[in-house]
Amino acid sequence: MVTKEENKSVTANNTPKKVLISQARPDSYKSPYFELEKKFPIELVFYPFIKLEGIAAKDFRKQKIDLTKFSSIIFTSRNAIDHYFRMYEDMKRPIDQETKYFCTTESVALYLQKFILYRKRKVFFGANSTNKSLFDVINKHKDNQSFLYVCSENQQDNEIVNWLKANNCDFSLAFMYRSVSNDIKPLLDEHEFDVICLFTPSGVRSLIDNFPEYKQNGTILGAFGDNTTKAVIEAGLNIGIKAPVPQAPSMVTALEKYLAEEAKK
Repeated sequence: MVTKEENKSVTANNTPKKVLISQARPDSYKSPYFELEKKFPIELVFYPFIKLEGIAAKDFRKQKIDLTKFSSIIFTSRNAIDHYFRMYEDMKRPIDQETKYFCTTESVALYLQKFILYRKRKVFFGANSTNKSLFDVINKHKDNQSFLYVCSENQQDNEIVNWLKANNCDFSLAFMYRSVSNDIKPLLDEHEFDVICLFTPSGVRSLIDNFPEYKQNGTILGAFGDNTTKAVIEAGLNIGIKAPVPQAPSMVTALEKYLAEEAKK
């Protein structure tokens, strides 16, 4: 918690003033991001670096996946849920009421209420929003289950795939959408950001797609996840803020930690 005295110190120091979060603005005003604006003299700007395109049913059929053959579905995002049920509707397939759903977080799990009758014995989620906690849940129910992992065509989260393979799970990948780079040139041409927070390798690719000769010139880059970190390094850029780490399990806490340390300088 930053006191008023500490906040004065923050203002006096060369703390980053403008921070770009490469995601959509949170729907809830209770988002912890907005608490940062109360603690530090910063301006947060939200702008997604990528956008998602749904794969058409006629193209999905080329994957030769029978949606009705899977007893359990794995979701890592609301987008995956949207496209899964869109595909069912487009292909005119019936939804099996006995299907089990495994989600990375409770918020993703609760989003299922938009499409199904929510029953706790059929919907499961990780205890602390990590892949490991999701694996713990799947491990308890994996016997005699066939899993369908709904993901992006250019998905980079191999941790889930590797775990499913290592634990001899019967599973298939279902590519129902793809991420493409958003046009971020007007935003970055008009504004100079002290910090840019990146969350996926696709976000890093978008930055380079828009600015092939991108130079940091003192901009601090934040990276969430090992795959994003790898993508930033492979792009020849430097990372100043990294999450998750033991002291900062989320980008919000990592950003707060960075700002607090800057305030002490």
